[in-house]
Amino acid sequence: MKRLLFGVLAGLAVALTVLCGPSLPATAAVPRPAAPAPVVPSPPQDGTISVNVGTPNGGKPSNSIVIMLALTVLSVAPALLLLCTSFTKIFVVLSITRNALGLSNVPPNQVLAGLALFLSMFIMGPVLSQLNHDGVQPYLHGTKTQSVAFHDGVQPLRKFMLDHTRKDEVALFTKVADKPLPKNANDVPLSTLVPAFALSELRAAFIIGFVVYIPFLVIDMVVAASLMSLGMMMLPPVTVSLPFKMLLFVLVNGWGLVITALVSSYH
Repeated sequence: MKRLLFGVLAGLAVALTVLCGPSLPATAAVPRPAAPAPVVPSPPQDGTISVNVGTPNGGKPSNSIVIMLALTVLSVAPALLLLCTSFTKIFVVLSITRNALGLSNVPPNQVLAGLALFLSMFIMGPVLSQLNHDGVQPYLHGTKTQSVAFHDGVQPLRKFMLDHTRKDEVALFTKVADKPLPKNANDVPLSTLVPAFALSELRAAFIIGFVVYIPFLVIDMVVAASLMSLGMMMLPPVTVSLPFKMLLFVLVNGWGLVITALVSSYH
């Protein structure tokens, strides 16, 4: 029995030696693996979301922020187009010219709006280029922060609006807002400058429209007096005067004169 037990233990020893390799000397130190670094527990989630607005090395805004800003600008683009550019003045003058001719739907509103849009781009081109150079591109390249880029980029637009805004309109909106009068042009806030500029543009558009209306009004009065003298009181004067007004407008190149007057008013 003892021999059998000894044989079994000897066989186990041989098997362990073959599987694990030769045993090391007693004097050799067995290297121990390095202990893993302790894991810092993550803070509990409190419902807040952190957004990385720029890269660590360049300060450039991330693509998500650029897309969000682009969508924001597109959402307020109609208001900016109507109140901060020459679009309103041009569209109003073209509409008054159409009404002075006696045409209610020719040219249609879509044509007048498209013409006013491209004329506004032609007039506002230098201002938008300067705004892009001073504000948008430095912000996209990470050389300016968002606040600095906005302050520098809005200056060309402020200068454009201040050059075409009457002081009376600025004083009116300052009084309505119950604020003290600004010391100089640089102290006028955008909340006062934008509506004052829009009101000044409407005033200038009505003045140009009045000048455009005078020749057509004279033609209507001459035609009406002629029909009265001929006893043709049942014939509407507009029916007779419309062809003469259209002929006069074409002969003097009316659209060209109106567009030239509009563009020249901003130079």
